[in-house]
Amino acid sequence: MDKPIRSLHHVTATVSAAQDDLDFYTGLLGQRLVKKTVNFDNTRVYHFYYGDERGTPGTIMTTFPYGHMGVRQGTHGTGQITATSFSVPAESLPYWYERLAHAGVDFTAENTGFGDEAIRFLDPSGLSIRLVGSRNDQRAPWIKPDIDSARAVRGIHSVTLTVPDPKQTLAFMSELMDTSVVGEGEGGMRVAVNGDAPGRLLDIVKGADIVGVNGIGTVHHVAFAVDDPDQQLEVRRELLRRGVPVTEVMDRQYFRSIYFREPGGVLFEVATIPPGFTADESVSDLGTSLKLPPWEEPQRSMIEAGLPAVRPS
Repeated sequence: MDKPIRSLHHVTATVSAAQDDLDFYTGLLGQRLVKKTVNFDNTRVYHFYYGDERGTPGTIMTTFPYGHMGVRQGTHGTGQITATSFSVPAESLPYWYERLAHAGVDFTAENTGFGDEAIRFLDPSGLSIRLVGSRNDQRAPWIKPDIDSARAVRGIHSVTLTVPDPKQTLAFMSELMDTSVVGEGEGGMRVAVNGDAPGRLLDIVKGADIVGVNGIGTVHHVAFAVDDPDQQLEVRRELLRRGVPVTEVMDRQYFRSIYFREPGGVLFEVATIPPGFTADESVSDLGTSLKLPPWEEPQRSMIEAGLPAVRPS
């Protein structure tokens, strides 16, 4: 099978309060709210997409704010994405130390184990977030008045997979996605999808005895980008050939998706790059209004009444 995976597409997490989430990702981290819609499987919950100007695959963090629904706090552990890392210019790390401290966010400075300096902290829901200092990230950032281009987040840098057997996960990803090992350290392996660059990296580490449980403050899945629906179907056929359970193709309005689990239990999605986030909004209007898929428009009044009120950050 030709290996069609181009990069990471997005990371999706279960979070608590919608306003706290908006304030953190758009206010503190300076990401653009690219899309404000609903969870297509539960329209009483928002689905926020944060990223660069257009929501380019590999820059996107998405969240489901379930705090008002009584969902329990999750457990970080094996079979999960246990850290989501964003890329910032390496020279900007001192600025981020000051910005986080001023916001009252506790953080630690660390080395990723693969030659990068990073800052680790928790978001308001308990997600483990890192800012990784990068020297080779050429992606154009979204700019805010208080965060200039020399300091702004470029997008997702990498995700950390915590699994029982890293070698088994590595073999699966290598065969299906044509990944390559680009770094090895005491803590695990770094693999790249279609090139060694931020937005295409995954760190694979061995987990302890604690099994991850989905809930508030945990990553639900990581998505990988393919160019078109034909490539996605090719991946799906290969998964079925290998006996890997995989969903039918699902219409997510801005991309099509399939879902499956790698051998260590982490939920993977393969998402198409088209049609993209300008399918129902212009670039200048992205994220400014609640967008619903056409099949939910007849219920707009009821859906809006059931969602928490939020304000721009």
